[in-house]
Amino acid sequence: MIRERTVNAAILALLVAVPAWAQWADEPFTITLATRVVIFAVAAVGLNIALGLGGLVSLGHAVYFGLGGYAMGVLASHAQNYSPLMEWPLQLDGTKSMPVIWLTAILSSALAAVAIGLLALRTTGVYFIMITLAFGQMAYFFAISWPAYGGEDGLSIYVRNSFPGLNTLIPIQFYGLCLAWLGVVLFLNARLARSSFGLVLTAARQVPQRVEAVGLDPTRAKLVALVISGAITGLAGALFADLNRFVSPTMLSWQMSGEIMVFVILGGVARLFGPVAGAGIFVLLEHLLGGISEYWQLFLGIILLLIVLSGRGGVVGMLSGRGATHE
Repeated sequence: MIRERTVNAAILALLVAVPAWAQWADEPFTITLATRVVIFAVAAVGLNIALGLGGLVSLGHAVYFGLGGYAMGVLASHAQNYSPLMEWPLQLDGTKSMPVIWLTAILSSALAAVAIGLLALRTTGVYFIMITLAFGQMAYFFAISWPAYGGEDGLSIYVRNSFPGLNTLIPIQFYGLCLAWLGVVLFLNARLARSSFGLVLTAARQVPQRVEAVGLDPTRAKLVALVISGAITGLAGALFADLNRFVSPTMLSWQMSGEIMVFVILGGVARLFGPVAGAGIFVLLEHLLGGISEYWQLFLGIILLLIVLSGRGGVVGMLSGRGATHE
């Protein structure tokens, strides 16, 4: 079997080679598809920290994804001249600066993860899943009932936000920013998995009683993991909203939470590059089969079923032939 490091290197090479070829061939849409893959991969890496390391099956991760998107939308809409209602409910100083927007998205999503985690982690199993789903639905319907920022119709941002020294309207440059962020969160994930905190988190997932026996708090470890996970997913939401220059309540829906989880399961739970592979497969299937049939998810379901039945390691695990652990 191929070593997992080789599989990871091949995935990384594709992330570099495909957009480079598209730039050379003047295929900007391919670069946009690749950017979509990278942003979804960032969101899935965030979930993989909570799910793969902490064993937290969250069906409410779209809360953080949507919060990141709305952080971008609200700040950018206050900075542009056009207002859909011509009058804002809040007197905010908007900004088109990506670093400021990213920081806002990360902090707001992290704070939401603290609030949700403090309540949800009082439960386990299916109850934890239902509580995270409930928070997701509350956030979704709140966004729908918020007409000041588009309500059900969403909010359009007519000019992409700015980053010092770059023209973010050029697809390959915006892709480079997103790829850099993916590299950062993958590095963070790898370090967490190998750190003492990662060992505590793994032990808390497997045998929490033993963690308590040595004087550590498994719930606190899971809360920290959930906060880190939410912050990363919120960053992905801001990037996704900037890619589309549009934010809507669908970013907060339970379907979005399910899609992020599908990315992780497809690629491989607890695999470092599993979320990247899963996001790539999902976007590729959506692009290739979406034009053939509006029911393309049927084929996705069949593939997901085969992967789950064949082993827990996802696509990366099947190729490397190893268990669901980080190499």
